[in-house]
Amino acid sequence: MNDWLLLSFDILILFILLGLAWLTCNTKEIKRGVTLFVAFGLLLAVIWARLKAPDLALAEAIIGAGISGALLLKAMRDYTEQTSLSSETSRFYVWGINAASLALFVLLAWGLWHALERSDGVRLAENVLITTPESGVSHPVTAVLLNFRAYDTLLELAVVFTAVLVVLAMGTKQRDFGKGEPILIAMVRWLAPILIVTSGYLLWVGAHAPGGAFQAGAMLAAAFILMSMTGVRVDSMLNDSSMRWLLVIGIGVFTITGIVMLLINGHFLAYSKELAKMLILLIEAAATLSIAAALTLAYLGGMPKPQQKTQSAVKIDKTEEGTS
Repeated sequence: MNDWLLLSFDILILFILLGLAWLTCNTKEIKRGVTLFVAFGLLLAVIWARLKAPDLALAEAIIGAGISGALLLKAMRDYTEQTSLSSETSRFYVWGINAASLALFVLLAWGLWHALERSDGVRLAENVLITTPESGVSHPVTAVLLNFRAYDTLLELAVVFTAVLVVLAMGTKQRDFGKGEPILIAMVRWLAPILIVTSGYLLWVGAHAPGGAFQAGAMLAAAFILMSMTGVRVDSMLNDSSMRWLLVIGIGVFTITGIVMLLINGHFLAYSKELAKMLILLIEAAATLSIAAALTLAYLGGMPKPQQKTQSAVKIDKTEEGTS
């Protein structure tokens, strides 16, 4: 009986997911499309959880729905001139999105068929489970991302860094939010510390359970984004130099670790067994800070503007110039 209920639930959320995807791509109202996209991401996280992929479920809920939704809502606030698509533009986008989606579906279907029918049947999962105790961590996903395929993770950090560089190249950040509503301010006062502590927990627990740098960094960025929505000047906590250091510390620590291991063991990012756990934790901590800084800057829309001097400060400067 329970199996039938779970199967019915899975079929239901599958059809709801397809319906949300269709409505998101076909709506003409941008605000409605963003709302549907966030709902789509949250439901997709539930599906990943049902597929027993908690790491992907966490990433989808935090990044795919939460951070991406916040970025889209911020873009809507900054560019309010056009809140809906014209019929001609909408038709063009709908056909383009449908064609791209169909091509992606065919590609994924071919890949699945090739993996199930035409492969030699050899799977790497068993080898990963056997060698995980030697990786320095006990969670197989973390072992793959930070040890066995650490080079791929380094490239992922480079992609995030490059994306933020594009945002920074577009100029200074967009205008700040005004002071939030009392209910929102009260909620953020309770929620922001919880998110920060949860970020630290996800970072630490990633060694032996679902979590890790990307989830922790996104959670930390979510705390800063919520604070900025209440009118808190998040960028005023750090100067330009500190922000640049936070952006590069993840890639820097990762690369330096790889070079040191190359000199010691003869292979890039080939950790010594006795140092693996410490090095993975060091890399993840640095990556968490970089990811949080990158996502926060992406939300702010660029580098913080320099602090404006008050009128009294300007008068003092003019007085000092006159006396000199």
